[in-house]
Amino acid sequence: MEAGGLTGSPTPDQVFDRIAVLAGRPRVVTPLPGGLTNHNYRVRTASNDVVVRISPASTGLLAVDREHEYHNSLAAASTGVGADVVDYLPGQGVLVVAFIPEAITYDDSAVAANLTRVAASVRRLHAGPAFANRFDIFAIQRRYLDIMRDNAFRLPDGYGELLPVASRMEVALAVHPEDLVPCHNDLLAANFLDDGLAVRIVDYEYSGANEPGFEIGNIAQEAHLSTEQLAALVAAYYGRADAGLIARATLWGIASAYAWTLWGTIQSGLGAGDFDFWAWSMDKFDRARTSFADPGFEKLLDTVGAAR
Repeated sequence: MEAGGLTGSPTPDQVFDRIAVLAGRPRVVTPLPGGLTNHNYRVRTASNDVVVRISPASTGLLAVDREHEYHNSLAAASTGVGADVVDYLPGQGVLVVAFIPEAITYDDSAVAANLTRVAASVRRLHAGPAFANRFDIFAIQRRYLDIMRDNAFRLPDGYGELLPVASRMEVALAVHPEDLVPCHNDLLAANFLDDGLAVRIVDYEYSGANEPGFEIGNIAQEAHLSTEQLAALVAAYYGRADAGLIARATLWGIASAYAWTLWGTIQSGLGAGDFDFWAWSMDKFDRARTSFADPGFEKLLDTVGAAR
């Protein structure tokens, strides 16, 4: 997840002077688009071309552990899927990775048009070195809900009434869990970069060991894939598209939309930047609420609970 300000923080140039490969060198700085909470800069010197990501301290409230992110970014880079890690400033929210030249950033339509290539890169990431931590979307959702209540932030109307339905979904998904693999867990389209040879995956803030079905379902949720496109992504990843795998990925997509709703409402409550986090959250919530009310939801629960 990724425009907050740097008020009271070092300027970007002051940050760059703390980075060994950039300090004291003439440099060309280009702010990069994208990112809802972080600031990203492409910085070029005579000998280096890197992306510097500067994160506000508030991301710690959102279940981001920078040490875990650093470890997992190194692991992802070792697979050739993630960007090479150049530097990391502990405790300062600064990560430096190699710029990937001539790479095209995906949008939702590009994800839909490249499902086989996306699945291949995700499988490669999942087969790589272990990540440092566990990612559990239901535990994160409960943590976010506590933050909302502790800070008296505005909760979307009807959100609490759906908690029992979400609990039933959690129980169904726990019946036959998949083995955990190193997952990105936040694969919105902008985190896919196509360098012409392969689809690369960047930004490992929410990475951690998780079920591959969550990764597939979350991709579908973020890219607004159709039911048929989700089935095609499942087939491309697993090599088959049986009803159990499709149902599992579908439920994980619903779970991610329901949980990430609170990511946005917390940002809205914090007054982070000038992005409309509330509208972003309501899009997630509306899709989760619609899915919960769909007549096919019960069948999804039954299929996942019975499938092996």
